[in-house]
Amino acid sequence: MTVGRIIETQACVAEGARFLAARCERMAAALEAVGEVPLRRHDDGFGALLSAIVSQQVSVASAAAIWGRLEAAGLVDVASVRGASDEDLRGCGLSRPKVRYARALAQAEVDYGALRLASDAQVVAVLTQVAGIGRWTAEVYAMLSLGRADGFAAGDLALQEAARMLYGLEARPSEAGLRRMAEDWAPWRAVAARLLWAYFRVAKQREGIS
Repeated sequence: MTVGRIIETQACVAEGARFLAARCERMAAALEAVGEVPLRRHDDGFGALLSAIVSQQVSVASAAAIWGRLEAAGLVDVASVRGASDEDLRGCGLSRPKVRYARALAQAEVDYGALRLASDAQVVAVLTQVAGIGRWTAEVYAMLSLGRADGFAAGDLALQEAARMLYGLEARPSEAGLRRMAEDWAPWRAVAARLLWAYFRVAKQREGIS
């Protein structure tokens, strides 16, 4: 089993960005438009996945507000979520399905330490066994919380739209289509994702869309 390269610092991201720019003129153009590609490293563990659940299908501002209330109530670790009532969790802003997902995650007994040594495929396989965690969430966790340099979340709509704009495609690529495109970005697919996310924001700002 091999984990592969881990993104730890901004220098790692810069190395990957140089590789992509040298390989593909479209990626080079995106890098020129973006400038420095963000590091985007997060902590791993229960809190990271709970935060991902909170963020599902709500705006960034709403997710931040809900997470702030959970933190204020001390409901961001396994023991506290296990001991909380549904009313406690709902009072922080979690929907009924997300209360169920939070409880499922708290009861799942995920070995977060073992995930650091698992392959990307194994990380996805383990995490998607938990209710409320799909492939997108698991892949983003591998990319941003575990720092996997070659991870990629092809189901991400912003990545799909960024690829459409950057490569001048008539339509947004499907998840399978983007996954095929991303093969050309190995072994730095997670840096390609960071670059595409940054390019998406820049392109939307140019169009006057916040």
